Amino acid sequence: MKAIRFHHFGGPEVLQFDDVPEPKLRKDQVLVRVKACALNHLDLFIRKGLPGVKLPHINGSDVSGDIVEVGEYISDLKTGQRVLLAPMTYCGICQQCLEGRQNLCRQFSVLGYANDGGNCELIAVPRANVIPIPETIALTYDEAASVPLVFVTAWHMLVAVCNVKAGDVVLVLGGGSGVGSAAIQIAKMHGARVIATAGDEAKMDKSRELGADYTINHYKEKISDEVKKITAKAGVDIVFEHVGQATWDESVRSLKPGGKLVTCGATTGFEAHFDIRVLFAKQLSFLGSYMGTLGDLHSVLKHIFSGKLKPVVDKTFPLREARAAHERLEKSEQFGKIVLNP
Repeated sequence: MKAIRFHHFGGPEVLQFDDVPEPKLRKDQVLVRVKACALNHLDLFIRKGLPGVKLPHINGSDVSGDIVEVGEYISDLKTGQRVLLAPMTYCGICQQCLEGRQNLCRQFSVLGYANDGGNCELIAVPRANVIPIPETIALTYDEAASVPLVFVTAWHMLVAVCNVKAGDVVLVLGGGSGVGSAAIQIAKMHGARVIATAGDEAKMDKSRELGADYTINHYKEKISDEVKKITAKAGVDIVFEHVGQATWDESVRSLKPGGKLVTCGATTGFEAHFDIRVLFAKQLSFLGSYMGTLGDLHSVLKHIFSGKLKPVVDKTFPLREARAAHERLEKSEQFGKIVLNP
């Protein structure tokens, strides 16, 4: 089969369109023909080099496709079913997993990080990762692949970690990103007011179309100053962070007393500094969030399948053009998800 993989770490130029062996199906696995695989910033980080990645490697965490074959131990799925994949791996037997907190498992990882992912034509995964797409749902493969990682992450951050509620004011950094576009919708669905940042007028317009009440151009305006104007100096209840070093100070300054900053990433850098006196004097909460649980994914998928939440597809590329797709993501040219089609 064909796959995009890299034999050494580096820039987009290391991506190769290779012939690789088809996966061998275990009795407890499902073989899926990949129809679409969405990109994440994790794909860029892995390609550049992260610990634990064995080379050569196939990226890809967000997969949709059709079931080709089911293992002998599986009786509730059939060939031809349209499915999307839960983008996580875990041991399934530790206390955290058995309590439904898979993202606290010591072996928890993202599909396509510690193992090969979906930038290929066929992938074999455990039954628990396979989620049928209801036959009555008009969800394209590209849309389905644009759901799992960003929506489970945003849901876990806002609902499970921050308990977002009606009346909250939520600042979403990078509304044009996949996770940002998901966060805008989830916050609005829970009755919050949303302030979204974006890098140009087109992305600001699209953020408002998704439900953002206010937008800030984070390249031309100082985020905390604009937040003070919008909130009459009160600040926000929740800051939805994933940008990191470039926005951290402004994110902290935008919080109201007792506010929460929740973060799932650091695409612009990992070093952050803050005045500890501000932390305790304003009684702030700094919260870390790593993807989400299977329960979170199934919860958010109910709203995807009902049409209340909608995946945002930016642009699709043939699998062989993965380099161009990576370059688009690295330049932050996208609004929503970039998708590869095998």
